[in-house]
Order: sequence, then structure tokens, then C-alpha cells
Amino acid sequence: MLLLFSALVLNSCGGVPEEKSETSGAENVFSVEEVLEMVSKENDVTRTLYTKAIVGGGKKQGMKFDEDWRKDDVEAGPLPALFLRGVATSIKKSPVPLGLYLGSDFPVNAANKFVGKQAELFEQIKEDRKPQFFYEEDQKLHTAMFADVAGAAACVTCHNDHKQSPKKDWKLGDVMGATTWQYPKDSLTYKETVAVLNSYAKGTVDIYMEYLDEIEAFETSEKPVIGDKWPADGKFLPTAEVFLDSVRKLSSYETMKHLVAASK
Repeated sequence: MLLLFSALVLNSCGGVPEEKSETSGAENVFSVEEVLEMVSKENDVTRTLYTKAIVGGGKKQGMKFDEDWRKDDVEAGPLPALFLRGVATSIKKSPVPLGLYLGSDFPVNAANKFVGKQAELFEQIKEDRKPQFFYEEDQKLHTAMFADVAGAAACVTCHNDHKQSPKKDWKLGDVMGATTWQYPKDSLTYKETVAVLNSYAKGTVDIYMEYLDEIEAFETSEKPVIGDKWPADGKFLPTAEVFLDSVRKLSSYETMKHLVAASK
């Protein structure tokens, strides 16, 4: 059973687990709320690992992370929010109609400030930290918002020190914002569900590989050794395969249960 989900995460070029029957992939077996919760949990695991092990651990080794990391004269990696933006950009380029973005009531980038219905629902999220689901009439999209909690010191320090941040007193455990996911259908087939999860997995591969390619182009900064070791061990970074393998090992058991049950 573990092999099913391993194939899902590690085969990030669009492959899906083999169907159990000719009709199993054509039936709507998941509500959109279930699917968006699944991909949200995968995102939580991936972002936490990147934020704590790569950004937090990397900074202790002298590695740099910057919002302008893509500029030619900046030798750094993407901050956690920009890692997520990279994932979202990859998903947007895919054929899967999945939307992803990160918003807040105190965003560093004013364009990410919640307004309207989402601003109202975010107030409730800050109170109870429970997901909010609704149908976005204007866009005709089913929408889910999930609390984005400050779980690493790197997030808190970055936002408190940022010159454009409208809030300077963030603390660990604060709800800093919400990840918002959107999809046009109210239910998905098994195959569509796997495609959504694969599109997210591919997004993490794309942005992480872009970071590793950026490192290869460093001219003045010391390059970390890329292999099977992590920043906790020194000036090292894991390969994309090692990074995703760790994501797989930490990934939600609930997601596996949903997929395995539906594939029978």
C-alpha cells in the first residue's frame, strides 16, 4: 500500500497509480472538500520541511534566502512564501485546474491582502483555526482556506524584520495567513484526485530544482554540497529525490487511506 503513495509523490512527471478497474477512475469518489484537504496536508508537510530543515537549517550554515533570489546579482534561495509561490506557478502551468495562493490580513506584499468574503472567513480561521469552504460565485470556483501557522523561527524573524511588513510582532504559533485552494468541480474521480496531488508534487520538484540550479550558477558565494545530507550536517543540501523522499515519509496517513480505499 505504501508503494501506491510513493509512486504518487515521487513520480512527479504526471504518472498516476494503475487503476483497479476500467470504471474506477471514471466515477466521482471524492468531494472537492476532501481533495483540497488532502493536498493542503501534503503542502503542510512539504512547507514545514522546507522552512525548518532547508531555510532554518541553511541559515545556521551561512546559506542565504532572499525575496529577490531570482535576480542575477543575488545568490540565495527562495524564502518559504516564495517556495509556495513557485509551486503555485508550476500548478498554474499544468493542465490541472487547481488554484493555490497565500494570503493574509498583514501581508508583506499588499497584493496578498484578503478582501471581501475571504477577509471575513479569515477572521473565523484566526479564532478556531478550522478550514473554511465556500463557493466563489464570481469565479465559479470551489474554495478552501486553511490556517497558515508560524511553525518555524525563520518565518517569524523574516516577517518581523522585513521593511515592508505591516506587523512586526509575530510570534511562533501565530496564524500568519491562510493558504487558499480552488477547483471548478464539486467532486472528483480517483484519477482527477491523483492528478491534483501529482500536480502539487511536481510543483515542489520544479521550484526545488530551480533553487538547486540557482546554486550551480553562484559565482561568489560558497556552494553547499548537494547529495544525501541536510544543512543540519553542515554546508549540505539534499537532492530533489532525497527531499521528496523525506516528504513521502512524513506525508499524511489520511491521504494514503483515502486513495487506497478508493482504488479498491
